[in-house]
Amino acid sequence: MVPEIIAIGEPMLEFNATEEGSLAEVTRFQTGWGGDTSNFSIAASRSGGRVGYVTRLGEDDFGRSFLDLWTREGIDTSCIQRDGRAFTGIYFISRKGPEHFFTYYRKGSAASRMSPETLPVDYIRQARVLHVSGISQAISSSACDAVFAAVDAAKAAGVKVSYDPNLRLKLWPIQRARAIIERTIALSDLVFPSMDDATALTGLRDPESIARTYLEMGPEVVVVKLGSEGALAACRTDTGPSLTTIPAYQVDSVDMAGAGDTFDGAFVVEYLRGRTAEECARYASAAAALTTTGYGCVTPVPTREEIERLMACS
Repeated sequence: MVPEIIAIGEPMLEFNATEEGSLAEVTRFQTGWGGDTSNFSIAASRSGGRVGYVTRLGEDDFGRSFLDLWTREGIDTSCIQRDGRAFTGIYFISRKGPEHFFTYYRKGSAASRMSPETLPVDYIRQARVLHVSGISQAISSSACDAVFAAVDAAKAAGVKVSYDPNLRLKLWPIQRARAIIERTIALSDLVFPSMDDATALTGLRDPESIARTYLEMGPEVVVVKLGSEGALAACRTDTGPSLTTIPAYQVDSVDMAGAGDTFDGAFVVEYLRGRTAEECARYASAAAALTTTGYGCVTPVPTREEIERLMACS
């Protein structure tokens, strides 16, 4: 399989507490898979995209678990590297009432040891879309350099660049995040900020102002994800920006984990099918909504048939 979509980033094995309490108090956890670009890849694959993934994994059982997962999902793993000197990142989720608390163990992970020298440049050049994220840039300086090198290789080969800023201020200071994210937006074709992230980065609180600001930096399409309020899709036209609000699909939501990543993956697949930005956003909004109806980042991610069924019934 020759992938049409390639994502680069850090996967993390998830340990989700099945009872309330602090990590020191909890004794039962449910394991799962996380990592924004891995979630993206699974969502894109379940919507029918041909997907490949680029990362580094530890020579450990956690890394093997991800390889097995991606193989089951039909994702190409031929350019994933194993690192015998580092580990696959993990995180824990604990909860108290409706609040969730995340504890990460990722510093020095195998994925954080990505660098421009480890990139499969020819593999990236053969794709139609490269997807990267702000988290991939924040986990280490060398990983950030690798993302920029991947973007440069993609653009030189005429490959579209998809980008989710996915701001995580525990990983880097806002000043560095803003500078790197804005530079990446300027190099990207499709940009998917959440409303919360965009407000923190720009100081703007109006979705239309945010979309226009980011469009002026250079992307072809900007979609501001508004959570339960839907999304705002903005794209360039010959007569100026075109903005369309996409309402959220009404479902019984129980867990928002991975919904934004699913939105991105579903959107990119539809984009490659030649759909308009509005059509892509409607499809992606349905996909994201369905992801919130189950627990975890992977299990509830819908297939194309499930997404189209929801759209037909709404």
